Amino acid sequence: MAAPDLHTFTLPNGLRVVLAPDTTSPVVGVSVHYDVGFRSEPEGRTGFAHLFEHLMFQGSESLEKLAHFRHVQSSGGTFNGSTHPDYTDYFEVLPSAALERALFLEADRMRAPKLTQENLRNQIDVVKEEIRLNVLNRPYGGFPWILLPPVLYKTFPNAHNGYGDFTDLEQASLDDCAAFFDTYYAPGNAVLTVAGDFTVEQARDLVERHFGDVPARETAQRPSFAEPPPQGEVRGEHQDPHAPLPALAVGYRMPDPINDLDAYLAHLVLASVLTEGDGSRLQQRMVHKEALVTDINAGAGLFGPFEARDPDTFSITAMYSPEVKVDRVLGALDEELELLAGTAPSEQELAKVTARWVSSLHKEHDRIVSRTLGLGSFQLLYGDAGLVHQLPDRIAAVTPQDVSAAAKLLRPDSRAVLQVFPAGGAE
Repeated sequence: MAAPDLHTFTLPNGLRVVLAPDTTSPVVGVSVHYDVGFRSEPEGRTGFAHLFEHLMFQGSESLEKLAHFRHVQSSGGTFNGSTHPDYTDYFEVLPSAALERALFLEADRMRAPKLTQENLRNQIDVVKEEIRLNVLNRPYGGFPWILLPPVLYKTFPNAHNGYGDFTDLEQASLDDCAAFFDTYYAPGNAVLTVAGDFTVEQARDLVERHFGDVPARETAQRPSFAEPPPQGEVRGEHQDPHAPLPALAVGYRMPDPINDLDAYLAHLVLASVLTEGDGSRLQQRMVHKEALVTDINAGAGLFGPFEARDPDTFSITAMYSPEVKVDRVLGALDEELELLAGTAPSEQELAKVTARWVSSLHKEHDRIVSRTLGLGSFQLLYGDAGLVHQLPDRIAAVTPQDVSAAAKLLRPDSRAVLQVFPAGGAE
């Protein structure tokens, strides 16, 4: 992944800006990352960060409801937003001629979204329907990202349901919205990223024109969400009325993604050694040879890697037959981890995994929406957008000994085990 021509600067109001010009195709990506996610929402207001993301599309200082949608779509563009553990992002991808339009839209709602009682009630109903669709009325809804954290973690920021409890959502008020906006949506708490077909001089002029007069506000002190790992194995159960088979999620704490990145990357590679492809270790043993599970996966981060500060989660999930005892599944998992901890994978096994990772990162970076969002999130979380372009080389540098060391950290005496049973099917 060739390092691009990156330009970073900060406006007087505190807004951090990343410019990544690339004239190979006539499109631009614009994103704004705010340093607030699920873990920052207050107790009694679960789901508020995601609810507020919805409200940011309901009109702004100069635009009526739905105008944002019309302006982007009429330009031939796409847009969206998403809420993560430690940030919320908004983006547009448009023809390069519409760059100023995207910057105006983002600056306008950074300045003043339209927070009305009508918009709030409407979006509470929209979010509740989203939860019904994606969690309550779907097999394995919320598995494992909602169900595993309260087993692995004890503190509210790390353990609570980021989608939100219906009672908490219904109690949200306009005062809550105004306070959340004032606290977290200040320019000094955000990163603006522009990638694609433009000149640096042109983009900088447009950024200063549209964002320069957004009033500076005090930026919230970011709390630490640190908590100790579990002392022993902690188990939890969940009844799922829609699940056809039992499921299992095993959660472990990972190295600090920000301050111990290389150890974190070793866990990404370990996940692939364990479950990526039919030739991977857990697929071979637990799916093909012993038929203990019907499906098994491993990964870093409950939403994927590079989406959270410390603490972050390494999870292994599996679905299995009711005839198989969960302790057989866990026993096979522990044996494979112990084997890896004692004997590092071969150079050939590791080379296949890291080559797939490097190829995937290059492919993802080719998509302008992924590039824009990646640069913005790395600037926010790591303070270094250019780190995105170092990832292929750093993953390729992971050694067999690094993977073995990562496996040693996944211990049965410090983990969470969540069992999901079909209704009436608990062991």
